[in-house]
Amino acid sequence: SKTISEGCLINYGVSFPMFQKIEVNGKGAHPVFAFLRKQLPGWLGGRIHWNFTKFIIDAQGDPVKRFAPFTKPEKMEPLIRKLLKIVD
Repeated sequence: SKTISEGCLINYGVSFPMFQKIEVNGKGAHPVFAFLRKQLPGWLGGRIHWNFTKFIIDAQGDPVKRFAPFTKPEKMEPLIRKLLKIVD
């Protein structure tokens, strides 16, 4: 069977380092995702529906906004630029 990294490389061309598979919902959720779900609950009462849910966290480590799995990264760019104080 393929590892997560192999599957992502083959299916999506991902070449950045991948981490191990973890729980993001329920009692066994990784503490980072439990925190993010509590701070930015989203539409499903905090539950992360799919693994492409995106979270933006500021330089102080505070969760700022949660984006749906289908949100394109380009839609997140203005907020990221604002947080990084990048002006066009």
